[in-house]
Amino acid sequence: MDARFDHRANPVGAKVVKHLVSASKVVWDSTLPAATRHLVEIRISQINGCAVCIDMHTKDAAHAGETSVRLHLVAAWREATVFTDAERAALELAEQGTRIADGAGGVTDEAWTNATKHYDEDQLAALLCLVAVMNTWNRLNVITRQPAGDYQPGQWG
Repeated sequence: MDARFDHRANPVGAKVVKHLVSASKVVWDSTLPAATRHLVEIRISQINGCAVCIDMHTKDAAHAGETSVRLHLVAAWREATVFTDAERAALELAEQGTRIADGAGGVTDEAWTNATKHYDEDQLAALLCLVAVMNTWNRLNVITRQPAGDYQPGQWG
């Protein structure tokens, strides 16, 4: 499969990508646990059907030490016993924040309250921004049909 458009090669697209990379770096440099970040990146990408992001984030997570069991079960995290309560709260918030149009009223008070039990304000800010940025990346990549499978861990920084 060939990409429809190379948003990194276009002057406007390249500027937007530069800012998305900067926003992503703020999240990566936050105190949000890296394992949580990886799980959320993967789950959002699964929901949105973004193959290139699933490829990248599963490989980066494995490279960082994430287990294959957890990587394989992230799509079914509700039924899996391998995730912490904090990770489950982050995954729930990420799912509801990604599926805004599917739910009445967006993110429920219950999901928000549960996340606040496990994350401080800076971590919540990072989590919220991660949900927003990942959804943006997914949409750019899905719309332009970016191919998946060739990513090498750390390739994009």
